[in-house]
This record gives sequence, structure tokens and C-alpha cells, in this order.
Amino acid sequence: GERLRLENDLRRALARRELEVVYQPQVDREGALVGAEALLRWNHPELGPVRPNRFIPIAEESGLIQSIGLWVFEEVCSQLAAWRRDKIEAVPVSLNLSPVQFSQADLAETLERILLAYGVPASLLRLEVTESFLVKDVASTMTLLGRLKALGFGLAVDDFGTGYSSLSYLQLLPIDELKIDQAFLRELSQPIDSGSRTAKLVQTMVT
Repeated sequence: GERLRLENDLRRALARRELEVVYQPQVDREGALVGAEALLRWNHPELGPVRPNRFIPIAEESGLIQSIGLWVFEEVCSQLAAWRRDKIEAVPVSLNLSPVQFSQADLAETLERILLAYGVPASLLRLEVTESFLVKDVASTMTLLGRLKALGFGLAVDDFGTGYSSLSYLQLLPIDELKIDQAFLRELSQPIDSGSRTAKLVQTMVT
């Protein structure tokens, strides 16, 4: 079927240079550039652009996300190093780490080796992990995030507000940024029951 074809093609996509990292600018309220988000794109030779929501789940289920994720990290480090060589002021770059990547016992050491190879400080990278991942293995998660933070990485929680974790738990983690889930924001745009979970969460966040 289509899924099997995509998995087989994805296994060869790196070698065929079909994968690409593009950078989405992040600006502040005044419009000043404050960072960028690294986004993975797959330009299939026959199917054309394949949306990430089609191929990322396949990469995760097949285990390909580990090699692809490290390739993305190395590509970002290479780009940051190039900007620094060209005297272009480098802004912090955010990139997603899959829960599968977080299961790697030597993840922190592997990322540190890549940083050293390119001469890029960890402070120029912000690693994003989804909120749902944080509650799977609390002890291991806290240990790994602590090691990454000690190396100098910025850390962010993506899709916050999807209902998996509590603010009291998040306060224990070395998190620098929460990225609010769109569904949560849409709910805020509607009249909210004062006794609902959303109302209680918002009240906690602003007090």
C-alpha cells in the first residue's frame, strides 16, 4: 500500500538528498527577528512534496526517525556554523525532537559530539518536545532534560494545553518556553465555563 511505499522510499530519501531543512522566522511584537524554527521537508521525486504529518509518523513507527532526527540536528548545526563563518548574526534555532529520539540512552552525548564537531554553542539551539511525551516516564524525562539543560540547550514544550500534564509538574522541569496548542487557544476564544478544566488552567497560569 501507500504506507509501505512511503516507508521504503523514506529509507532511501537521505541518501538521495530528498530531505531538506527550511527555516521559519520567529519575530517579536515589533517585528524583529528573534529566532527561527527548523522544519523538515521531503521532496519526493515522483509524489512531489510529502507533508510531514504523512511521513513523520511512518518515520517514528519504523525507527527511521532516529537517523533522520540526527541528520536534521547536524544540518542545523552546519547552517549555524556557516552563518557564524559569514559573520551573519546567528539567531537561536528551534527543532523538534521525537519521543523516539528521547528514548536513546546516549542522546545527550551524541548531540554534544555534533555541537563540538561544528563549533556551535548549545545556547543557539532550542529543543522542543511534545507535552504528551513528558508524562510517559517522569524520572527518565527529568534526568534527560536536566542533562540537556546542563549542556546549554534551550528547552521548550510543544502542544501545551492538550491535557496531559499539570503546571505543578512542568515547574519541576528545566523548561524555557511553552508553545500553546492551537486547539487550546481556539477554546479560549469561546465563552468558557468557570468550572471547566480550561478555566482553572488559565487561572493558574495568570496568577
